[in-house]
Amino acid sequence: MEESKETTEELIPSDETSLNEEKLADEDLREELDEEADEESDESSAPKSKAGIIVGVVLLALFALLAWYFYFGKAQPADETATEADKTEIVVSVRTTQAETKTISAEISAVGTIFPLRQAVVSANMNGQIKEMRLLKDALVRQGELIARIDTRDLQAQRAEAVAALSEAKLNLQSLTKSAIPAAEAQNQKDLADANAAVTNARALVERRKILYEKGGIALKDLQDAQLVLTNAEDGLRLAQRSTNLRNSATNPLDTATANSKIQQAEQRIKTLDAQTSLAEVRAPLTGFVIEQTQFSGEYATSGGKLLTIADTGEIIVKANFADTVVPDVKVGDSAAVFPADLAGEQMSGKVSQISRSSDVQNRAVEIWVRLLNDAGRLRLNSAAEVRIATKTQNDAVVVPVAAVTLESSNETSGTVITVDKDDIAHETKVEIGLKTKDEVQIVEGLKDGERVIVEGNLGLTDGTKVEEKQDEAAKDVPNSNPKTAEK
Repeated sequence: MEESKETTEELIPSDETSLNEEKLADEDLREELDEEADEESDESSAPKSKAGIIVGVVLLALFALLAWYFYFGKAQPADETATEADKTEIVVSVRTTQAETKTISAEISAVGTIFPLRQAVVSANMNGQIKEMRLLKDALVRQGELIARIDTRDLQAQRAEAVAALSEAKLNLQSLTKSAIPAAEAQNQKDLADANAAVTNARALVERRKILYEKGGIALKDLQDAQLVLTNAEDGLRLAQRSTNLRNSATNPLDTATANSKIQQAEQRIKTLDAQTSLAEVRAPLTGFVIEQTQFSGEYATSGGKLLTIADTGEIIVKANFADTVVPDVKVGDSAAVFPADLAGEQMSGKVSQISRSSDVQNRAVEIWVRLLNDAGRLRLNSAAEVRIATKTQNDAVVVPVAAVTLESSNETSGTVITVDKDDIAHETKVEIGLKTKDEVQIVEGLKDGERVIVEGNLGLTDGTKVEEKQDEAAKDVPNSNPKTAEK
């Protein structure tokens, strides 16, 4: 066993040695093969480089021949090709218009509410049941027309009582100023009348005898007798008057004053009741439509209580709130355009009648009133309407449509327009803008009056593009419908 182990150990090293020798032999073989390949590649590269040079020279010669041929031999066909290219040049259809010199104004707009110019709230002037009042909502009433009557039976009863008190006060005064004995009073009145008659007759007698004496018809003594009779008659009259005054002075003055005071009170009471009775009739203070009715016949009305509202719709006011930043450009009397919401597409003209002296702190807005006529009564009260006011008017301004100007942002003061020259070539032009309206823009710099600008089809159009005027669908079948052709 020990011998076999030793023999095995001797055999193992010999195998490893043989393997190493084989690896070395393989490596030598590879090196020899690589060297042979390198030698072959060197030998083949020289012929290939020579062949490449020859091919390059041949190609250059061919290119030279082709160039000479096309330059000298094909000159005329080249021109024809260019002409055909021109004929197939791309032409863009656009719509154009001309810049105009005109007046332009900046517009400010706001939505307002329609109110009547004149409006009256009709109230009752006394307490009482409404005796007569018809349904007046939306009805037309005339100034002074009776619209309600309040029951006045209690006032009529009070007036009758005041009339009776007046009669009683007058009778009381008569009882104080007249004598207690009717016969004595009658005798005094007779004596006073006789005295007046005697004085009248005596004066007439004196006048007749004076005339006769001047003519010499009677003696002086007759004239003196007549004068004596007149003196006696005047004395009798004075006596009768004194007797009457003494009788009247015998009455207590305080009683007479009291009686007169009661008469005045009764008369004043009657006047007051008559005035209150007249207030029972409620009449229209102005001509207009009844836009609100709060009470009706049979209801109880209180003094100062609202019965109805009358509005004169012949002239109205539109109240609109504008930003306080634009209000300084507005003046009383400026023209304004009103577009009622109830009348779509219709425009009405008015004037600025009032500008509020205060502004809303929260909204920073100022209320402006625009006054306009409404004779036909088409505008509905309390409905909405858009108000546009023209400000900063510029005369002789170069104006183009809004669609012709391209702005980077809405608040920019510069932009671009696409102009078209006489050869129908489009050119991008920088412009400075001024006033802007809903439809037009003022060009301050960069454009002149009469220049053609593109208003449709200018988006994305490059400078130098050939353009033509776009035809309407209805004009396609009509000869010479192109604007340029028509001009020619």
